[in-house]
Amino acid sequence: MTLSLLARDARAIAGVEKLRFFPLEVVSGHGSVLVDPAGRGLIDLSATWTANGLGHGHPAVVEAVSRAVRTAPGAGGLSAIHPDSVGLAEDLLALVPASGDGERRVYLGHAGSDANDVVLRSCRYASGRRTVVAFEHGYHGGLGLAMGVSGQQIEAGHVGDPDLVLVPYPNPFRPGPAGIDADVAASLAAIRNALATDRVACLIVEPILSDGGLVVPPDGFLRSVHEACRAAGVPLVVDEVKVGLARTGTLHAFQHDGIVPEIVTFGKALGAGIPLSAAVGPAAILDRPAGSALLTTAGNPVSTAAGRAVLRTIAEEGLVERAAQAGDRFAAALRRLAAGEGLEGGLSAERIGDVRGRGLTIGLELVRDRDGLQPDGELARRVVYRAWQLGAVVYYVGGNVLEITPPLVITDDEIDRAADILDRAIADAIAGRVSDEEVQEYAGW
Repeated sequence: MTLSLLARDARAIAGVEKLRFFPLEVVSGHGSVLVDPAGRGLIDLSATWTANGLGHGHPAVVEAVSRAVRTAPGAGGLSAIHPDSVGLAEDLLALVPASGDGERRVYLGHAGSDANDVVLRSCRYASGRRTVVAFEHGYHGGLGLAMGVSGQQIEAGHVGDPDLVLVPYPNPFRPGPAGIDADVAASLAAIRNALATDRVACLIVEPILSDGGLVVPPDGFLRSVHEACRAAGVPLVVDEVKVGLARTGTLHAFQHDGIVPEIVTFGKALGAGIPLSAAVGPAAILDRPAGSALLTTAGNPVSTAAGRAVLRTIAEEGLVERAAQAGDRFAAALRRLAAGEGLEGGLSAERIGDVRGRGLTIGLELVRDRDGLQPDGELARRVVYRAWQLGAVVYYVGGNVLEITPPLVITDDEIDRAADILDRAIADAIAGRVSDEEVQEYAGW
């Protein structure tokens, strides 16, 4: 008997690397559509956690990678120099604004986790200081120091770095008793208190708190954080791994607050689904000590060719502007559901607490009742499962927030159909059309 992909996966793939929300089997993809073994197309509203930012099988990436595979000059940039590794670094230096007059360098790696890990370690070495300031519920990686400063990982039971200081990330949808302005003030006060110790090597922040619940901070918050860091002479590291490179309707998410951070990290979409990450920052931090971040295949010709194709395509196809326009359309459709104007008689409106985001980074927060703020994680589990059954791939973050981050090339028709699917999925989940038995194996986070 021929086993299904699902059964083979259960037998062969280690559980430590599984985060499953429903039995998703896929054999191919094109644009914003994934195809399962039965030939059914599913609208991809995750883009593999934003890694497939250009969608699946984009011709520019296919051509670049095919060329690189055919003529690859080696397998990495560790001990050799080749045109695409140097070219990608030069491309990034041109795209990322400089925060000062000093020379800058680019680190090339495999994933956002290693980019953040290397940056954090480099900041410690360059400054001689140990403390890292990060945010509660944040996520910066699944290994090393990046994992040790990730609030999400610590909340899940992983041991935090002993020199970590976690501060609150203000959430406009769930402010404290004194209101969001007081929350912002409290967060900034905690940051300034940490900086005043003269022991801080760097502060790392996500411009949108992604895996922690897709929290969009109040306007000006990042600017205030940066001002505090600059006053203390501490580098600000902005983690753009999840939401950078056009996704928020600006090329860089940090541009929303008009800042230029000292260090920026990239991953996911930079490689168009191929392992690739980068960090751009001062040479004084990223040059020392030489040979302290050795990954044999980092900066390899295939990944860097893909990265260069991604950056060209974003510019040539106007994907920054497209993300802004498509995001407005998608958010407007979801707000109509929240207002009771969906196809399912307004049933889903009673459980949509908030629609928020920037560009094609959208969070749909599900709650137990419209008048309250109590999160409904159980409903979120059932909704993403039902959406998969109905033809869309979407995951949840923060326990109860649907994270909607489709490929930047999603069409208007796909957006409209996806909104209808989400409307029906919420209504069906409320009506009990997803059983406990179906979802019990798929705990997600």
